[in-house]
Amino acid sequence: MNTIKVGIVGYGLSGETFHAPLIQSIEGMEILKIVSRNADKVKRKLPDTEVASSIEDLLSDERIDLVVITTPNSTHYSYAKQSLLAGKHVVVEKPFVIQKEEAQDLIETASGQNKMLSVFHNRRWDNDFLTVKNCIESGVMGEIYQYEAHFDRYRPEVRERWREQSGPGAGMLYDLGAHLIDQALYLFGNPISVYGDVFAQRAGSVVDDYFHIILNYGEMRAILHSGSIVRSSGPKFQVHGSKGSFIKFGLDSQEDALRQGKKPGSPGWGRDQEQWYGELTTEIGEQEITKKLETIPGSYENFYQGIFQSITDQAPVPVSPSEAMNTIKVIELAKKSSLEQRTVLFE
Repeated sequence: MNTIKVGIVGYGLSGETFHAPLIQSIEGMEILKIVSRNADKVKRKLPDTEVASSIEDLLSDERIDLVVITTPNSTHYSYAKQSLLAGKHVVVEKPFVIQKEEAQDLIETASGQNKMLSVFHNRRWDNDFLTVKNCIESGVMGEIYQYEAHFDRYRPEVRERWREQSGPGAGMLYDLGAHLIDQALYLFGNPISVYGDVFAQRAGSVVDDYFHIILNYGEMRAILHSGSIVRSSGPKFQVHGSKGSFIKFGLDSQEDALRQGKKPGSPGWGRDQEQWYGELTTEIGEQEITKKLETIPGSYENFYQGIFQSITDQAPVPVSPSEAMNTIKVIELAKKSSLEQRTVLFE
């Protein structure tokens, strides 16, 4: 296989801003066809790409090797299953699906079809998260006792978009929560138990727009938080261990760069501004030191580089569907915990 031919289902924010530019940055991958109701929008940026009117049209094209699902969350399961049964490799935008049982069925379907299946948890390649991960794995903070990650926004008004309308997979927990949960599970594995406080905080909101989740890892706690009425945000990450702490403000730069039309390889791609470098406090010998750490550059393109290698060289997928399934399980348990006002076992 010299070139992987890609079909994208959906060309909204995710398809246009994230997936298409990242796929284009990978040598050996070509976007052949996009399912969209707005052909003019597609052609403005991808004039040589074919526009399909339906997923069935795309799946009937024998040239397509990989299908990327970027449609609303409630369609992920059905579109991914159709694509796998049509003999295509599949990437699904996060969150993977709505229910754990749907994830398990897709995993079994992909195995039966001998096709690759992965989920776009791109924030494993955020510059701040890569830096946090490096600090934890280096042992510079010693044994970790508290990990806290925030994804706060100031959006006090409810907007007219599907993520804020009542329906399966809507709300903040499936959106930003999927990112924070995936990062925590990637670092620490599955928790012993889950506590969740999930509700609609803004006036007129019909879906959750606030969550506070605590993952129990014995003596360690992972605290994941998001609010929609946060005008001035605190640290994005706080990590505390037996030897030190790491505090990091600010957001990864790649999303803004992609929105501005930049791509991997652009000057400064994935880099952080010095003012946002995290602060490490630790000890050397018996002396406490505090210093700024240069942020490791972010690299969203590594996801699709991993997809390319998985399809062409049978390398492990960059995000396994079983890992993505566990993220969905935590979302379900957090909702159950909030509803029943109790901590629930992961099991």
